[in-house]
Amino acid sequence: MANSDNIMLRGVHSLALDAKGRVAVPSRYRATLEAVASNQMVITIDTEDKCLLIYPLKEWEIIQEKISALSSFSKPARRIQRLLIGHATDVDIDSAGRMLVAAALREYAQLDKKVVLVGQGNKFELWSEALWEQTRDQYIDEAGDDASMTEELEQISL
Repeated sequence: MANSDNIMLRGVHSLALDAKGRVAVPSRYRATLEAVASNQMVITIDTEDKCLLIYPLKEWEIIQEKISALSSFSKPARRIQRLLIGHATDVDIDSAGRMLVAAALREYAQLDKKVVLVGQGNKFELWSEALWEQTRDQYIDEAGDDASMTEELEQISL
């Protein structure tokens, strides 16, 4: 996994946030994140759910370029620019494999001691354990509702 084209962050990991606001990256990802991002990450808020998005720096730079290219005359585009780029915080994974999550970001995502790290391919989501379980259960309940299936989703075979 020498470049960001091959990065694959997946799985659900129950973790603890320490008293200083640090979270340990699961050991299975550490070598990959060292190789593809030199342990440089960017944490920002999710604008739809009370969770945080954690990108390897190179992946974030692609996203930020797209967001920055949006028209500043569009109210929704300005909202996204202000929220995502405005909250973006550069962090390093330290020698113990931990990332420091800024207090403002922890507050936004309602993070307490118990957190869940959810791999999403090119990024992680960081949730409070309680909010993750509530949201996950809601998604599972909605899965039985065929009306929520879009044409795009109907094309996927599992």
